[in-house]
Amino acid sequence: MTKILVIEDQEDVRRVIVEMLIAENFYVMDAENGQVGIELIQAEIPDLIICDITMPKLDGYEVVSWSRENPETEAIPFIFVTAKASQSDIRQGIELGADDYLIKPFTRADLLGAITARFEKQEIINRQTQRKINQYYNYITQSTSNELCNSLQKIMSISKKLIDNYELMDKDEILKNLKEISTLSERLQEINPNKS
Repeated sequence: MTKILVIEDQEDVRRVIVEMLIAENFYVMDAENGQVGIELIQAEIPDLIICDITMPKLDGYEVVSWSRENPETEAIPFIFVTAKASQSDIRQGIELGADDYLIKPFTRADLLGAITARFEKQEIINRQTQRKINQYYNYITQSTSNELCNSLQKIMSISKKLIDNYELMDKDEILKNLKEISTLSERLQEINPNKS
């Protein structure tokens, strides 16, 4: 179930937001200020944060800044809900890492639209990241496979030469070939993806 954290100091506003989200089958946590909100973020790692700006103890700017500075929480979608509607307030929130901005009073459709947009964007980012991971994995797998095949072919070639020409080789030449086999074997061991 998708977890949403609502951080809002006005109890009536917080209660309305929580009720709207519960009605949409979200798992909802709520906090009355930024300090409690950060404690819940750490404990629960929500999927999305809805946060007021002007609050006691820690304001919304401090909460978004904290969340963006922590590797475990930096990518959580963050929506500000506030009565502060000036361009500079919006710009400050966006620069600190907020993903969206709802101005009070807002409708249920506004809230759900913002949440849906954040999750859709997150899904696009997740798909793009997975594609890149798959590309890197395929490249590494192919490179490792090529390296393994090349090294094995060289070992087989040197071994065949040793077997076929053993009686015609002097000790130094045999030793040189054995050292080359040993070096190639060590390289195989280093690139072996299954080595423990």
